[in-house]
Amino acid sequence: MKPIRVLILDDESTLRTALFRLLDRKGFQVVTAQRIDEARSFMSPDKPFDIAIIDMNLPDGNGLDFVSEIKSQSPTTQVVVLTGFATIDSAIQATQKGAYHFLTKPFNVEELMGLLDKALSHRNLELENKQLRNELGSKYQFDQIIGESEGIKSCLSLVERVANSDSTILVMGESGTGKELIARAIHYNSDRAKGPFVAINCGAIPSELLESELFGHVKGAFTGAISNRIGRFELADEGTLFLDEIGDLDPSMQVKILRALQERIFEPVGATKSVQVNVRVIAATNVDMDKAVKEGRFREDLYYRLNVIPIQIPALRERKTDIPLLLSHFMTQFNRTKSRSLTGFSQDALNCLVGYAWPGNIRELENLIERLSILKGNGQVDVIDLPPKYKSTAASYAETGSVDIPEAGLDFNTAVDQFENALILKALEKTGWNKNQAALLLRLNRTTLVEKMKKKGLKSNEPEMEM
Repeated sequence: MKPIRVLILDDESTLRTALFRLLDRKGFQVVTAQRIDEARSFMSPDKPFDIAIIDMNLPDGNGLDFVSEIKSQSPTTQVVVLTGFATIDSAIQATQKGAYHFLTKPFNVEELMGLLDKALSHRNLELENKQLRNELGSKYQFDQIIGESEGIKSCLSLVERVANSDSTILVMGESGTGKELIARAIHYNSDRAKGPFVAINCGAIPSELLESELFGHVKGAFTGAISNRIGRFELADEGTLFLDEIGDLDPSMQVKILRALQERIFEPVGATKSVQVNVRVIAATNVDMDKAVKEGRFREDLYYRLNVIPIQIPALRERKTDIPLLLSHFMTQFNRTKSRSLTGFSQDALNCLVGYAWPGNIRELENLIERLSILKGNGQVDVIDLPPKYKSTAASYAETGSVDIPEAGLDFNTAVDQFENALILKALEKTGWNKNQAALLLRLNRTTLVEKMKKKGLKSNEPEMEM
C-alpha cells in the first residue's frame, strides 16, 4: 500500500516542523514548503498529493488562489486551509475554490487528525466514484453494443451522431430490444457523461405517486409526506433523465411533463416555489405513438416535444444475423460471472435459435443463455438442451402443413418467416445440405436460396457436397 502523500505549505517554521513530525510519525509521506513557488516545484500530475495543508496568508501570494491551482491539477487532492482569523466570507471562498475544510489556528492534534481522516475518506469516495464513472463509460461505449446487421448499424450510426446534441430523443422499440442500453450509451458518450443518469419507468408507478417521483414533494404536501423529497427531474440536474414507457403516462401527468420539458421549470408537490433544472430528456416506449395520438390517448404537443430525434430499435427477429453474436456474447458473460464453461452451440441448435421469433427480444435471449449456463453448465449446447418452444414451433408447421392460430392471434410476418425457415431447413436436411438439390425441391433459384440462408444465418455442421 502506497504511503499517503501530504503537502504542508505554511510560512511559520514552528508549526510547519510540528506538523511534519506529527504526520511523519503517523506514517505519512510529508513534504513541507514555506512559499507557493517552492510548493509548486513539488507538484506533479503523475504523483499527486493526497492531502494539502495550506496557510491562507503566504509571503508570495494568497493561499486560496493556490488551492484552485492544486485542484485544477489534481481534483482528488483534499485541501485543508489554515488561517489565524476565520470569517464566514473566507470560509465560503475557500469552499468555492475547492477546499475540503477550513481550520482556525490554534488547533489541537485530535481536531486535525480527525479532519484528515474524514478528508481521506472523502478522497477515497471520490476515487471510487471516478472509477465507477470510467467503468460505466467503457461499458456503454458504442462498440460494446453487439450487432453487425444493417438494421442495428443504421440505428447506432444515428445514435453516435446525436449523442453530443442536447436535443430530446424518443427511443422506440419492442420490449426487450435494449432501449435503456441505447439511452445510457447516448448519455455516457455525451458532454453530460460526468453528470447523473437517472431512469424511471413511468408505467410501473401508479399515477397518483408518479408526480411525487418525478418532481418531488415538500413536507406535509400529503398524508405520509413526513419530509422533503427530491424528484427525479432534480436528481438528473446537469445530466440525463430517462423516461421509460412514456407511452403509458396518465393524461394529467402528460400536461405536467410537457411544461417541465418546455421550460425546464417545475414545482414539487405542495411547493410554492419553482425549481429550475438543466437536464436532457430521453424517453422510450414500445407503444405505437402515432396511433396513440390519433386515438387521443397521448397529447400531440407532448409527442412532438419528445420526438425531436426519433430512434427506432429493430426487433431481434429483424436482425437474425446478430443472433449468433449475441449468443456468444452472453455465453461468455455467464461463463465468467457464474463460473461455467459452455463452449458454444451445435449448428442444429443454432438453426433453431436463429429461426425462433424472439417475442421477448434480447432480454429473452439473455434469460435463455443464463438458464442454459445454470442447467447445462459446460460443453456444447445441442437441440436437446433447448426448452421445447425454441425447437418446435416452425418445424411443426412444415411437418404437418397446418397452422394453429392462438386465441390472442399471431404476428403474420413472424409466422411466415418461421414457416419459411422451417421449409428451407427441411429441404436442406432432406438433401444432405446440398444447396443445388434443395433449391430444386423448393423450386427456387440457387442464388435466391443462398441469399435467404445467409440472411437467416442458416448453416450446416457438416461440409456440404455440391454436385
